[in-house]
Amino acid sequence: MSLPPEKASELKQLIHQQLSKMDVHGRIREILAETIREELAPDQQQLSTEDLIKALRRRGIIDDVMKELNFVTDSVDQELPSSPKQSVCFTDKQSTLLKKTNIDPTRRYLYLQVLGGKAFLEHLQEPEPLPGQVCSTFTLCLHFRNQRFRSKPVPCACEPDFHDGFLLEVHRESLGDGTRMADSTTMLSISDPIHMVLIKTDIFGETTLVASYFLEWRSVLGSENGVTSLTVELMGVGTESKVSVGILNIKLEMYPPLNQTLSQEVVNTQLALERQKTAEKERLFLVYAKQWWREYLQIRPSHNSRLVKIFAQDENGINRPVCSYVKPLRAGRLLDTPRQAARFVNVLGYERAPVIGGGGKQEQWCTLLAFLCRNKGDCEDHANLLCSLLLGYGLEAFVCVGTKAKGVPHAWVMTCGTDGTITFWESLTGHRYIHKPTNPDEPPIAEQSKPLYPYRTIGCVFNHQMFLGNCQPSDSVEICVFDLNDESKWKPMSEEAIKSVCAPGATTSLPPFPPLCASTIDASVTSNEIEMQLRLLVSEHRKDLGLTTVWEDQLSYLLSPALASYEFERTTSISAGNEEFQDAIRRAVPDGHTFKGFPIHFVYRNARRAFATCLRSPFCEEIICCRGDQVRLAVRVRVFTYPESACAVWIMFACKYRSVL
Repeated sequence: MSLPPEKASELKQLIHQQLSKMDVHGRIREILAETIREELAPDQQQLSTEDLIKALRRRGIIDDVMKELNFVTDSVDQELPSSPKQSVCFTDKQSTLLKKTNIDPTRRYLYLQVLGGKAFLEHLQEPEPLPGQVCSTFTLCLHFRNQRFRSKPVPCACEPDFHDGFLLEVHRESLGDGTRMADSTTMLSISDPIHMVLIKTDIFGETTLVASYFLEWRSVLGSENGVTSLTVELMGVGTESKVSVGILNIKLEMYPPLNQTLSQEVVNTQLALERQKTAEKERLFLVYAKQWWREYLQIRPSHNSRLVKIFAQDENGINRPVCSYVKPLRAGRLLDTPRQAARFVNVLGYERAPVIGGGGKQEQWCTLLAFLCRNKGDCEDHANLLCSLLLGYGLEAFVCVGTKAKGVPHAWVMTCGTDGTITFWESLTGHRYIHKPTNPDEPPIAEQSKPLYPYRTIGCVFNHQMFLGNCQPSDSVEICVFDLNDESKWKPMSEEAIKSVCAPGATTSLPPFPPLCASTIDASVTSNEIEMQLRLLVSEHRKDLGLTTVWEDQLSYLLSPALASYEFERTTSISAGNEEFQDAIRRAVPDGHTFKGFPIHFVYRNARRAFATCLRSPFCEEIICCRGDQVRLAVRVRVFTYPESACAVWIMFACKYRSVL
């Protein structure tokens, strides 16, 4: 394979730098002198090249060089479906989970090293974990230009022992430039920050968002040799967004080294210009939004009490237009249908933003990376993600902001069919509802269908391009008409105004959307582990009650089709396979015996927590504590995996016993 001259020279330069770094020339000189002393006969005047290469090979120098010209990639890092290159991570070479990969010498990379943390004062009193002891951990998640990375978990401490390196490819997206190595000037125009999210995982597997930080990496372009060290202060989230949670020591290095670095003044001027342009765009949008709101209130004074949400605070306490939280998102080959996407969003955990003290709900709309890394969020986070996925599937989707029963604020998703059908998608449950508006002018004798959905009022709808305020006389969902083109019913915002601050690349303050990652969970192994733990817990529970436990493996196996059928129904809204399951159970249960089964569904993998929940159900407790003649127990666990290591866990407890009257 022949390389163009400029590529060949770059490759030679890389090899030369690596050889210099290893001091190969010095080692060759030593071996040459040693070989001349030991092996050169008095009558010989010189050594042949062949003799020298043999000597170098014998002493392992050539093998060392070949080893060092390879880098290592962490095999547990997830390969992204939408990223053209595999994400590469430098880690400890002693790790058993490493595999080698060659770096493309024709590409430009940014090597980011995290060299420890300090001043995580919340963990000042944290004792040193004993070997093998389960403890709370920190994990650092990164996203840069469609590449996702995750550090090794480190024990929580005042000075957490982060020592990870990540190789980020700096590539251009414009047509025809993808194969050329980016130079300093080109990289200066790439305004995407490195989004860093710090997650804490406690001993029960519960995750907490600790910090979310946008790292401006371009200072390395103006530093000597293309290497710079930074001290990054991480701030808290939500109500603690002004409080420091800790400091990370970070080193940035361009690879290959830059032939020509920019002056720091040029870099600073570019960053200042970008900030200035962004601030001006945001100021103009704010002026427009205020004017729009005044006009909206003039239609009807009661509009003041409607949930018309133009801005929302992210985890860092920054107000951003709600349209910037939504963008068409393609799941690659990880999700096949819109309904499967709805199921994926549904199995991500639900948790309201934490609030210190009472006083109602704390508002916090998370950036997508923070939501995915934490694996749980509020209803707005779920609705934004589902809307983005449905837009990616080519549907006309909107996020709806309104209320549920008792006036509780809520967000859900709506799709508009080409035939005018309006469908509501509840992102927390995966349920779908067809909206049929009630006509309030019809006579009372006319039969009106009672709505099945839980929504009461609606204030506005939005997606990545549109924002519409509900200006109908009533904001009741039941009688609302969703003809979004009728400006007498829905007041639109200027699409140009929205585009100026929400279109990709419109402002440098917009967090880029990360791609979804494939699951790292082995469904079969996890199912077996949870099942064995549940068997142990049931046996111990029955032993405490003075009961013996006999498991029937065949009966446990027969429960599998039912669990698969339940998950299929949740995903597609179609029930299938129940007839075969019922027939198999009838054959397995002899005459005069009784069968009882109890299925239950969880979105976490903690067996002890699931068992405690099951015992709170009188039906399940009746099965687990079953007394009688010839009692046989069964339990089956089936874990269904989804992107981002989200999972649906189905458990079925069953028993059969001889009926004694």
